[in-house]
Amino acid sequence: MKNKKLIYTLASAFMLVDQIIKLIVINNMNVFQEIKIIPKFFSLYYLRNTGAAFSIFGNKLLFLIIISIICLIVLKNYIKKLQRVTNLTIISLGILIGGIIGNLFDRVLRHAVIDYLSFNFFGYSFPVFNLADIGITIGACLLIIDLIIEEKEKKKLQ
Repeated sequence: MKNKKLIYTLASAFMLVDQIIKLIVINNMNVFQEIKIIPKFFSLYYLRNTGAAFSIFGNKLLFLIIISIICLIVLKNYIKKLQRVTNLTIISLGILIGGIIGNLFDRVLRHAVIDYLSFNFFGYSFPVFNLADIGITIGACLLIIDLIIEEKEKKKLQ
């Protein structure tokens, strides 16, 4: 189905943009270097994260690689079985898969995920993250919304 191919096209584009940004950071900043963009709110801060979100599972590289591959296999099988493909489905799965692949690429080739976005909200410094993390988080949330909408549509037809 053409719409299903759009999921993989978006995933590829998202992963490519993620990797380009990471290459720019790697080639123009030193690890732990901070460039303040909006003082006391937003900085570029180059970190190499050997764990997952919030640095959980630090130095568990093989485990995180295996989990990423399992997630990609599960999502591929889910896409194969999809009956209904909306724009929301395409966007949610595209950025989710692109984000997973972007961070997986880092883990395999760089042995750490490149993080660079640092925000401070009212004195709370949020953990540094990257575009792939945004794709994973927003993609997963949108996928849940898409599944809820699908369930509501099914109930209307009954």
